[in-house]
Parts: sequence; structure tokens; C-alpha cells
Amino acid sequence: MTKADVVFAVIGFGALLAGILPRLLERRPLSMPIAFLALGMLVFALPIGLPNADPLLHPKVTEHLTEIGVIVALMGAGLKIDRPLSLRGWSSTWRLLVIAMPVTIAAMALLGWWWAGMVPATALLLGAALAPTDPVLASDVQVGEPTDEEDSEDEVRFALTSEAGLNDGLAFPFVYAAIAMATAGAAGMGWLGEWAWKDLLYRLAVGVVAGIVVGRVLGWLFFRARKEELRLAKHSEGFLALAATFLAYGVAEVAQGYGFLAVFVAARAIRAAERSHDYHQVLHDFAEQTERLLTVLLLLLFGGAVVGGLLEPLTWPAALAGLALILVIRPLSGFLSLRGAPGHTAEHWVIAAFGIRGIGSFYYLSYALTHAEFPGADLVWAMIGFVVLVSVVLHGVAVTPVMRLLDRANERTGKPNDSSGEPVSAG
Repeated sequence: MTKADVVFAVIGFGALLAGILPRLLERRPLSMPIAFLALGMLVFALPIGLPNADPLLHPKVTEHLTEIGVIVALMGAGLKIDRPLSLRGWSSTWRLLVIAMPVTIAAMALLGWWWAGMVPATALLLGAALAPTDPVLASDVQVGEPTDEEDSEDEVRFALTSEAGLNDGLAFPFVYAAIAMATAGAAGMGWLGEWAWKDLLYRLAVGVVAGIVVGRVLGWLFFRARKEELRLAKHSEGFLALAATFLAYGVAEVAQGYGFLAVFVAARAIRAAERSHDYHQVLHDFAEQTERLLTVLLLLLFGGAVVGGLLEPLTWPAALAGLALILVIRPLSGFLSLRGAPGHTAEHWVIAAFGIRGIGSFYYLSYALTHAEFPGADLVWAMIGFVVLVSVVLHGVAVTPVMRLLDRANERTGKPNDSSGEPVSAG
């Protein structure tokens, strides 16, 4: 028996469970990420010769595995949102992105520097990596499959899905700021000007433009091509969701833009090309199934990293700072940012509380560590691993009962809020 044989067996067993567990856990206060995280910890603790899953030993592998997991999840998130893009209809999203996310970055950077003892560049990286919510592990609080009803989504699921779709790309400028700060060292703030025009403005603009162009071209090809042989929606081939994902991401990255942002924007452009077509369901289903398989692999490896000593460098100040993010900083910043947004107070608290951290944080950290030297990298990995572990368990246990209570409350008062925030009458 070789290590490869064991790896194949573990991945096959995990993939089988990925098809079984969602239905078994659907109405229970236990999420699929918890189950696979526990499985990963159990399997890697056994003396069966599995390789070391420590991300510090395999930075490039970690970077690319998490990168693929995030972009596939972003395509799925963009395809399943029914609500058309607008300033008013997406006001909850804009508030979370413009207010809650920068506040979270600043607060975590401050805690990392002042409380956990990190140097400023490392503290900023910590804040940037932990700021975005996760599209991979947050499926239990996201909207369902694509429909042709634009106002079918409740405000909680819509806000959490759209926020996770966009903030992975919007956190990248702050990661680049941390890299520039670490590279500059004692040279001071001379990097700030180039960062502002290139990493903040140029890369964001290129990401949006690349997403729109790729999405519109694919939308035309899928639904409106003059030749029937080229009208790909007619053939219902789901794997083209991956073609759209990698094309949008690759084009944006080649042009030095933000590929995460481009993937989500491309998905929205494809959806807008023919909003009610059944092919969106086919694309979404394939993306979701691929995402589920990648999630299984990543969670198994994360579980292996935990039992392999990922959290050993964690200090009490770092652990308390991580708990502060989950229990205080995100809930308060999220709730305050939603004042005046659509939805009622209970919905705002749920949106604020369920800012799940996950695979995106791992990607940002591994990306930064392959591009610059950051003192205390092992502590940052331990802290982010701790935050993701607590988030997976805490949110995974709470999500089913909380969302069930919220759904029942909405049923008693009528229908879920529409995109303007005004309650829709039952009649």
C-alpha cells in the first residue's frame, strides 16, 4: 500500500459523503463543513501514512488549491442570485462592502499590532485576509438555485451571498498594501502612490471590465449566437461553467486585474443575458457540484493541518483577537452598516452575525506569503486557522435553527422583504 493508494481512498470516500451528507444534515444543526473538518482531523490522525497537510510546508499548492475553490464558488454565487444589479436593490451589499469590510480590516490590523504583537505589515495582512466573508463555506446561508422570480430572495440570504461574491475581490488591494509595506521595510510610505493608482484603481477597474466583457461575450454565445451549432445553451453542457470561470479569471489576471472580481461580474453578466433561461440551472448545478468536491478536499486538508500542529503557535492574545472578530467586530460593524438598509432589525443582526470566514482567508494568506517575507507568518496561519475553525463550528451549528426561526417569522408576517426593503403584503 502506497501513500497514493490511501489518498485515492480518502478522496473517494469524501466524495461519496459529499453526495450523501447534504440531504442527511439538511434539517439538523450540523453543517457539511463541520462533518468534513472532523473527518479530516480523524483521518490525518490515523497512522495510515498520509502526507503532511501543513500549509507552511506547501505554500504554492495551498495557494492554487484555495484559488480554484474560491473562483468556482464565485461563479456559482453569481449565477444563482436572481435580483438584478442596482444601487437600491443591492444597498445592503454596498453598505457591507463600503463600511463593514474596511472597519473590519482596520480593527483586526489594530488588534494584530497592538494586542497580538505583530509588526504593522503582518497585522495589515491579518486584517485583509480575515475581512472577506467566504463563498465556499457559506452555502447554508446563501440563496438557493436560480429562478425566474427577481424578488424571490429574502434579504438575509441575498445580502450574505452578494457580499461573499464581491468582497473576495475587494479585499485584494489591502493584501497588496501589506505586501508593499513588507517589501518596503524601512523605506517608509513611498509605495503608497503606486498602490493607490495600480493596486486599488487600475486592478479593480480591469477586474470589472474583464468580467463584463467575458460575461457578455459568453452570454451572446450561450443564448443569441446566429448559428444554432454555436448557441451553447441549447446543448445544456454544464462543464461550460468551468470554462466561463477560468476564462474570466485568466483574462483579468493576464491584464493584471482582480480575477475574483471578474469571475463574479462575469457570472452576473451571463445571468443578465437571458435571465429566465433554464440553462442557468444547468451551469449552476455543475458549478455547485464541482465546488462541493473542492470543498471536501480543502476541508479534509484543513482538518489534517489542524491535527498536524497548525494551531500550535497560537497565543492567548491572538486567540482572543480572533474571537473578537467573530463575536464583536463583524457583528457590530455589520449591524451598524445596515442601519437604514432593507429588512428589519432581526434580519440585520443575522446578516451581521453570519459573516463566515473560510477558504478565501487561506488563499490571501498563502498568496501574500509567496510574494513577500512577513515576520510571524506561523502565528498568522495559526490565528486564521483558529478563526476559520471557530467560524465553521459556531456558524455551522447555529445556521439551521437561526434561519428556520427567521423563515417562520417571515411566514407569520407575510412574505420576505422585496428589494426595496418594504414588506410585501400576503395578499
